[in-house]
Amino acid sequence: MIELIKRVVRLYEKIPLDVVAIAARFAVGLVFFKSGLTKIDGFSIKPSTFFLFENEYSVPFMPPVMSAYVGTLSELILPVLLWIGLGTRISATMLLGMTAVIQIFNYPNAYSIHALWAVSLLYLMVKGPGVLSVDHFLRKKFMSGD
Repeated sequence: MIELIKRVVRLYEKIPLDVVAIAARFAVGLVFFKSGLTKIDGFSIKPSTFFLFENEYSVPFMPPVMSAYVGTLSELILPVLLWIGLGTRISATMLLGMTAVIQIFNYPNAYSIHALWAVSLLYLMVKGPGVLSVDHFLRKKFMSGD
């Protein structure tokens, strides 16, 4: 029985971390990007988005109109950066900050969902985007002496 457990553990350990990084980049990026898409109409922010930021999405340290622009642009730009793996750690850090704001000020009872986002983002902050990323290419090209 112990040998079987050891074999199973070795199989799990063979899962490449690069695959985990891609899954984390795609999944958490999709959550934020889809949310951003609901806030726009073409190239402009929907009036309902401003209403939400004035009445439901409380961000105490930023005016509602500014929050609407910053939040919407962040939800549309940062996921794309995650998907291509450019500035991954910074993008993940910013999205983790957004997750904290959402959790603390907007939806404090949604901690189970926000925890899942946070784990993916923390993984990317610690381990980076993996080899299938622009970050990896740039690091290899310009920082190969490290």
